[in-house]
Amino acid sequence: MRDATDDGFRAFVDARWPALVRFAWSLTGDRGHAEDVVQAVLVRTWRRWGRIRLDGAEAYVRAAVVNETVSRARRRRVREVVLPWTGERPEPVPAGDAAEDRAVADSVAAELALLPPRMRAVVVLRFLEDRSEAETAALLGCSPGTVKSQTNRAMARLRDRTPLRDLVGVPAVDAAAGEENR
Repeated sequence: MRDATDDGFRAFVDARWPALVRFAWSLTGDRGHAEDVVQAVLVRTWRRWGRIRLDGAEAYVRAAVVNETVSRARRRRVREVVLPWTGERPEPVPAGDAAEDRAVADSVAAELALLPPRMRAVVVLRFLEDRSEAETAALLGCSPGTVKSQTNRAMARLRDRTPLRDLVGVPAVDAAAGEENR
């Protein structure tokens, strides 16, 4: 019985590894950390694989990746020295991608790295993974209201970042007047 379970788990890992590493990379900003997070999560998942519904395995692992990333960020604040954002991508950019698209993607990734881990997880799940508020709340184990408030705060922070705003062509808004600065 265990061999069949192992084969199913192995097939899942073979099929989903690249997507899981990309997802973890979007949360951590570092390929090495992303691979470590996914590997740690998969070790724990393997132990429970026989009790996980196959149609829910992807969601289960992604939720565990988010939780592991947030936990590592907490531990890192206490014990680890964080290296600066490397800007590396988990896989090469496909041929035909414009340099400007790459610059925007790198800038967005760098700005995401500045957000706190839970807020970054909400942004990644809502906008990069295109999840609903309810799905995001379920994956993070919080209420939809928390997802809404974290999204609002994250987007406000990202809007306030001049390099990102300038790169994507969004004008600054004068908070007092509520009008665009030109």
